[in-house]
Amino acid sequence: MSKKQLHNQAAIPLAPAVFKKPQMRPMIAEYDPKRKGVKNDLSDVVMVKYKVDPNEIPVEQQAGSTLPLMEIPGRDIEVDEDYNPFEHRKLAHPTSDFDTLIHLLKGSLGSGILAMPMAVMNAGLYFGLVATFLIGGICTYCVHVLVKTAHELCRRMQKPSLGFAETAEAAFLTGPPAAHKFSRLAKAMINWFLVIDLLGCCCVYIVFVAKNVKQVVDHHAESSDWLPHDLDLRFYMVALLPLLIAMNLIRNLKYLAPFSMIANLLVATGMAITFYYLFQDIPSVSERNKFSELGRLPTFFGTAIFALEGIGVVMPLENNMKTPTHFIGCPGVLNIGMFFVVSLYALVGFFGYLKFGDETKGSITLNLPQDEVLGQCVKLMIAVAIFFTYCLQFYVPMEIIWKNVRHFFGAKKNLAEYSIRIAIIILTVCIAVAIPDLGPFISLVGAVCLSFLGLIFPAVIETVTFWDRPNGLGRFNWVLWKNMFLICFGILGFLTGSYVSILGIIRGEE
Repeated sequence: MSKKQLHNQAAIPLAPAVFKKPQMRPMIAEYDPKRKGVKNDLSDVVMVKYKVDPNEIPVEQQAGSTLPLMEIPGRDIEVDEDYNPFEHRKLAHPTSDFDTLIHLLKGSLGSGILAMPMAVMNAGLYFGLVATFLIGGICTYCVHVLVKTAHELCRRMQKPSLGFAETAEAAFLTGPPAAHKFSRLAKAMINWFLVIDLLGCCCVYIVFVAKNVKQVVDHHAESSDWLPHDLDLRFYMVALLPLLIAMNLIRNLKYLAPFSMIANLLVATGMAITFYYLFQDIPSVSERNKFSELGRLPTFFGTAIFALEGIGVVMPLENNMKTPTHFIGCPGVLNIGMFFVVSLYALVGFFGYLKFGDETKGSITLNLPQDEVLGQCVKLMIAVAIFFTYCLQFYVPMEIIWKNVRHFFGAKKNLAEYSIRIAIIILTVCIAVAIPDLGPFISLVGAVCLSFLGLIFPAVIETVTFWDRPNGLGRFNWVLWKNMFLICFGILGFLTGSYVSILGIIRGEE
């Protein structure tokens, strides 16, 4: 056979039956309520509206996406329990239990503790003492609820850790189908409330530091020829700006631990000296109101929850722990820290009001003698401690803001981040200058933000998370009834506390 014949034979196409296009049959797809996705009859692949992270783990809903992903982990309860999120955390700078406790104390022992005598004054001596422990217990319980729910959602989503806002989003994504469309809104709301709350705390800290420093300077200015006399309070606030900018250019939470330690030592020393003054010539309890007027209770609520609620720093602290199981264990970092905080707050509030009565000011340090060196040292020590606390409080809102805007900047991310930090610090100083009334300002921040963050949102997140789980809400739905009480309590505190605080700011009350 010639080469031409071989070539022609090789060019002859094969039988059409070999390459016959296979007959296509329709693929039947149905919605799987258990997996919250669409499955077909060809395989166990689920088609869902999720996007994946670099580890191919679905992390959040993506509108309009119908890409067939891998089988969704975290949807089967048996699979959920096998996933340990703590084993998958990879932290560059993990914090020890002791470091976390220091940060928790510093995040809670802010200027709020020094406002507790004013809070008790608005509630009455005995009622204020009992109500402080009650609100402290409720706040601590809500933090427990939030962290435990976050751990459950980490297992469902197979994510090592979730922040406060991500926990809310995951709850709505893995909860009842009707709640899925609200997932982005839930995340955005918590982020905004966190930012407003913690930046509001920063503004309060500026007012507090400026008032205490002004008292000391004014006293010495009376007998000095070179110190300025009766400078406006706002001048001291503006003078703090360069120091605040310098301190808050530190971007790593671990490097703030030494400043937190120094601040805690200063607070401990200052509070010890404050107790020395409080226990001198104590009046009889019969000279104080046991229960105040009903109309002043909203101010007590706003001030107390502002002082006791450190929920803004809880999730970042737990997520950065080397041993996160120790956070809400028994006794646990959270329980130890909050027991110490609530007890100290109750004592300061009780004896502060007992000592100074109706003359109690927005910060107990402002009631200490101005002509004694020891009293002046307390004011300066506490002022420095609160100044350092500003840095820890500023860390969380800056992280939230930067995470949402960093994609707008290309290669100049570092310059952009530092610029945003400086701009936000300037904003907090401007707000403090505009509202220099310490007492109503504290109550307003607590009533508006912490009613939602500390009471309402944790209750809503837990309810949505376990709504469609077998026995998820407990026997007789006791979890639902308990959370309904927390939500109603938070809404009542928000409405009444905000109204009374705004009236106080308008009237210029201290």
